[in-house]
Amino acid sequence: MSTRTRALNAAIDVVGHDGVRALTHARVDAAAGLPRGSTSNHFRTRAALVAGVIAHLAEQERADGGNPRIRTEDELIAALIAMIEAQSGLLATRTRARYALFLEADPDAAAPMHEQRAAFEEWTSGILSSLGGPAAAERTPFLMASCEGLLLHRLTVDPGAPVAASIALAVRTAVHDNTGAPQDNQPPQG
Repeated sequence: MSTRTRALNAAIDVVGHDGVRALTHARVDAAAGLPRGSTSNHFRTRAALVAGVIAHLAEQERADGGNPRIRTEDELIAALIAMIEAQSGLLATRTRARYALFLEADPDAAAPMHEQRAAFEEWTSGILSSLGGPAAAERTPFLMASCEGLLLHRLTVDPGAPVAASIALAVRTAVHDNTGAPQDNQPPQG
C-alpha cells in the first residue's frame, strides 16, 4: 500500500473517531505509522488533505461493489438492511467520517460525496419507479431519510438496534403508499 493511501486511510480513522477538527498532518502521520512530514508531502495544506480524504471516501464507496441490481421489494429490503448493517458495523468509522465531512467541508471539497449521494438517490429512485411507478419514485426522499435515520440511530444511540422491520415498512410504504392517505381525493371513511 502506498504512503498516500496509508495516510488517507489513517485520515478517515482520525476523522471517524475524533472529528474533522482533529485532522492534522501530524495526527495522520502518527495514526498511519508514517515518518513525520509524510502526509504533508502528498497534501501540502489542510484543505488539500480534507479534499483528498473526501475523494478517497467516495472512491472507497464506489469500490464497495456499487449498487446491486434490484428486481423485487424483498431484494431492495435485503440490500438496504445489508448496507445499514455494514455502514453501522464494519464501516462505522468511515460512515462517521463521511457525516463529519459532510457537515464541515466546504462545498467544493465535498463535491465527490455529493456526487456519490446523487448516484445513490438516482439508483433508489429508479428501483422505486420500477417497483411502484412514478409516484413511488417521488417517495425516494422518504425512503432515504428513513434509512439515514436508522443508520444515525445505530451510530449514535444503539449500535445493535434492529432495522429489518423498519426498513421493510419504509420500502413497502414507499412502493405502495401505505400511509393511510385518502386515495383519489376521496374523504376518509369513518
